[in-house]
Amino acid sequence: MEPAVIWELVLRGFALGALAAVAAGLWRSGILAIQIAGALLTAGAAAYVLNSSGLTRDALGFASIPVHLLALGGAGWFWLFIVTLFEDRPISPTTLTAGGILTAVGLVGWLGRQEMSSPIWIGHNLIEAAFAIHGLFVIANSWRGDLVEARRRLRGPVLGVVTIYVIALSGFEIGEGLGLAQSWFPFAGAAALAFMCGLGAIAFLRAEPELFGGARSAQTPKDGLDAGDRLILTKLEALMAEGEAWKREGLTIGALAAETGAPEHKLRRLINDHLGFRNFAAFVNARRIDAAKARLADPAKARESISTIAFDLGFGSLGPFNRAFKEATGQTPTEWRRQRLAETENP
Repeated sequence: MEPAVIWELVLRGFALGALAAVAAGLWRSGILAIQIAGALLTAGAAAYVLNSSGLTRDALGFASIPVHLLALGGAGWFWLFIVTLFEDRPISPTTLTAGGILTAVGLVGWLGRQEMSSPIWIGHNLIEAAFAIHGLFVIANSWRGDLVEARRRLRGPVLGVVTIYVIALSGFEIGEGLGLAQSWFPFAGAAALAFMCGLGAIAFLRAEPELFGGARSAQTPKDGLDAGDRLILTKLEALMAEGEAWKREGLTIGALAAETGAPEHKLRRLINDHLGFRNFAAFVNARRIDAAKARLADPAKARESISTIAFDLGFGSLGPFNRAFKEATGQTPTEWRRQRLAETENP
């Protein structure tokens, strides 16, 4: 066996071991959404490690069938993990769609015995790249509004490493699909996988508990604050209650920090530690959703459109309002209104 082949197998073995460490670290979080997303992410990545090399794929025998199926949705499971970890989104049919779409498209190409240069596989690779790029956008876009310090520190390294990996991996796969494969592709791919998985193990095996912790119920703190912190929280409450700052479209934590006279990092810590919110959008939307419930349940405003309510309460468009409302109540605004008005008519 050639040295390059031996090293490729060593690197793939290292990647599998590192993924096992990542899975163990994520499972210890105790948060069901993180456990599910982490299990799908690491299982899909492990399947890709085995399936992307002819050496390991041929050795699997019949086990290559479930391994191949898991590998097809890999980028979708990566996207699921990103939105679960960095946006605190729950596991739902919507968030599972990414992995499902990729698996379905790949299954069509696999069962149809399509060549890697076929439109189906090139399309599959492009969809993978799209989900991966959107995942990177999520990491960057919600960075400033992240109130969890441990998670904020993780964003930069994840963004940089994953960007490099996605570009390299997409280049390998598209090159293979176009018939431009080189003899060194398998070794380079194994090295990239080992590097990526090793960094994941370092990040998550001994991750701080606050990185995964679920949002707590908002409450007004009484203890553990000095006079300066109490003053900041008093000013914040005045801005959000009497001043209704939450109605401003595009409100940022930087704007609130300037108005309360507090450093931005301190205001983030106070909202996270003492009010129980893990991201700024959730903090603002909690006020907006409470106000929306009151208007939707009011029989005198039964003819008021959902979009009017959304815009009045500071949402820039109807989509984010519907998503935030359903995450908070389990129902769409229309469903919630219909049920509450029916209860009013038939007490």
